[in-house]
Amino acid sequence: MSSSRFDEFLSKVTSKIKSKEAHKMIKKELTNHLVELSQTFQKGGVSKEEADDKAIKEMGNPFTIGDNLNRIHKPKMDWLLIFLFIIIAGISFLPLVGGVPEMAIFNTFFIGRQAIWLTLSILVIVGILFFDYRKLTKSWVFFFGSGLALLVLTNLSGYTTNGVKTWISFFGFRMNVTVLSLFFLFLAWAGIFNKINTFNSWKKQMLLFFLFWSPIFFYMMLPNIMFGIIYFFCIGSMFAFSQVQKRLAVSIGLVNMVAGLIFLCSMIMYFRKNFFYIRLSAFINPDADPNGAGYMYILVKDILSNSGWFGRGLYNDINIQQILPAAHTDFVFPYLVYSLGWLFGILLCIILLIFILRISINALKTKDLFGRLLVIGGAVLFTVPTCWNVLMGFGIVPIMGVSLPFISYGGSMLLFYSAILGFILNVYRKKDIVEPTITYLH
Repeated sequence: MSSSRFDEFLSKVTSKIKSKEAHKMIKKELTNHLVELSQTFQKGGVSKEEADDKAIKEMGNPFTIGDNLNRIHKPKMDWLLIFLFIIIAGISFLPLVGGVPEMAIFNTFFIGRQAIWLTLSILVIVGILFFDYRKLTKSWVFFFGSGLALLVLTNLSGYTTNGVKTWISFFGFRMNVTVLSLFFLFLAWAGIFNKINTFNSWKKQMLLFFLFWSPIFFYMMLPNIMFGIIYFFCIGSMFAFSQVQKRLAVSIGLVNMVAGLIFLCSMIMYFRKNFFYIRLSAFINPDADPNGAGYMYILVKDILSNSGWFGRGLYNDINIQQILPAAHTDFVFPYLVYSLGWLFGILLCIILLIFILRISINALKTKDLFGRLLVIGGAVLFTVPTCWNVLMGFGIVPIMGVSLPFISYGGSMLLFYSAILGFILNVYRKKDIVEPTITYLH
């Protein structure tokens, strides 16, 4: 290969491409094409030097090629996803307009706090957006160790709120470390599945078994059943798109299915006399205990049935916030439907559905496996709590402590979802810059 001729041609091409990150990938692609052309000409009896010159000539004007590639290989912003985030973030102020009666604090306090949290969330999104997510590919051991350590710490020294250990106090500052643990575990599994086919020995598969089930065990011990469910679906979805070899996938799948059934039966027996079991029984038959565990199911059903198409207004029936606990957090959807009507509720569901579908579509646009896993996992982290929060208002799923992403009040969850969105936007921004790592089987 005449490297000097090709290098000069490639330098002219890349001089027109603004994204420095794309230079290496473009040079590699064009070099392979030039070599193939040169070899084709050499087979026709042309000398190597002549073949190289003809290959360069065949490619065309390097500056024109550079201009065309610059339009293709440049950072892109998903403005639709950003626009939807702005709309959803704006809706998050509506549940706070009437204040939070059970806390006897002026509504302006919560609106101000929400504005501060949203400002911090935007800074988190921007900070992650311009970070090279590929640098985290090999850091899965650190992330998993951090996530598991936080779960152990929470089980040992976390303090209980509403029957669940979630918070830990550091020098007087409260931190929701359960949310942070889920974020670390999400990043860890993206790194693990990026190299899943290296876990082909039985020892490594046993390691995978421990890595998968140990966080679920600790989530159940808190007990934070909802986080265990979100974690399960998030990791399971990433595994499904991890390009794992078929034989390895069957082996891992069968072992974990059997373990899952045993684990589920064990949890049912363990929680048989637990508060969670009582709530589950109330979900199956709320009328059996209408003044106890079934009260919330009956209350939410009545609230939604009396909402009407246009609602009762945010101020017209302020008693609804006194009747419905956690109207600004866990039961934000029933509250918004009651206040603003079913038309608003349907519109909100459509907006959330478009938001999730947009993320899911973006996952298929990137050619980088690690990036795709991050987006798929992120889509599930939005989908499960969104669907659960809405469906438990209809009594379709059990009532649990789960926030509606970007709408329910709460700083920790807002920052968590913002960080996930930052990674999703980051992957989309680099989708035409990163070198492909996904192989397609035909």
